[in-house]
Amino acid sequence: MTELVESPFMVAAVRTSMALPMLLLALPAGVLADRVDRRRLMLCTQMLMLSVAATMAALTWAERVHPLGLLGLTVLMGLGTVLHVPTWQASTPELVPRRLLPQAVALGSISFNLARSVGPAIGGFLIGTLGAWSAFAVNACSFAGVLVVLTFWKRETTEQPQGQSFAQSMQAGLQFVRHDRTMRNVLTRVFLFVLPASALWSQLPLIARQQLQWNSSGYGLLVCGLGIGAVLAALGIDLLRRRFGSDSLLAGVMLGFALLLVALAMSTSRTLSFLLILPLGGGWMIILTTLNATAQMTLPRPLRARGMACYLTSLALGMSIGSILWGQIAEIRSPAFSLMVAAAALPLCVLLGRTLSIGTALTDESS
Repeated sequence: MTELVESPFMVAAVRTSMALPMLLLALPAGVLADRVDRRRLMLCTQMLMLSVAATMAALTWAERVHPLGLLGLTVLMGLGTVLHVPTWQASTPELVPRRLLPQAVALGSISFNLARSVGPAIGGFLIGTLGAWSAFAVNACSFAGVLVVLTFWKRETTEQPQGQSFAQSMQAGLQFVRHDRTMRNVLTRVFLFVLPASALWSQLPLIARQQLQWNSSGYGLLVCGLGIGAVLAALGIDLLRRRFGSDSLLAGVMLGFALLLVALAMSTSRTLSFLLILPLGGGWMIILTTLNATAQMTLPRPLRARGMACYLTSLALGMSIGSILWGQIAEIRSPAFSLMVAAAALPLCVLLGRTLSIGTALTDESS
């Protein structure tokens, strides 16, 4: 998008278009995942995302990509994601004992962030050498590996509607989230963090291009740094949670995140910016992994996909509103100023979160 248009708003809209399906369709997707066989559902979602990535590759190779077309295809990719993610996250507790669930969520985060570390670096190299079409093509091929794994996964259980209509199933999920204090607090704290912190994701392409004078390879390196920082933080998250408790850990990391955003906004050094990106990636991972694991520990098995869909809806709501907000501010002033405003909002969110305890469930289970 940075090559198609110069508008900060349109660049931020890419992140919004990815999050919008999550915002609008996560709960229906969660209901579906609690009613039909999850393995088959994930097979379908992988095929959808493979098709979208292949279409992106073909259009880019033919130089027929329009900004609105790119946003439309991104929405379709987001649709595949919103069907896949709550289904996959609800399947995680099937694979490990309950007492190991926090570590399993952290391990999943390590796996994801390892991929996020290597993927953008490979993507930046491919774009720089062969063009953007090659990155989309490799992305399409990557879904084939997941399809193979899902094909050979033999599950012992199959989801059932339990005599409820689709609407009744959705209402049951919403009622649990509304009445369970821990889940309410988790969803609120996800939103309070992602709303300001999404400035990092929405403005990072412009920071790389305009402030650091870096091309797509440089942006890929910065995203790679976010992944590396997340992996390093994941190795120590259990120790940090035992030492400080979940609530204190969340507050401290959010305040540190704010200071790092200010430093990144002021930096014109590529080396310094990369070093700042590492703890930012770690902070993002620590906060969302802690909240994600708390949600999965709280949810009963029959409602797990619906509950995780509510979690993803809260995350997507913060990401969507934040991306639009920070894109508008960057349009009026600059990407750096947008980061500064977001940093100023984070301490306020910490104050609001002080009354929203998520308890000691993770620490107790790990013990």
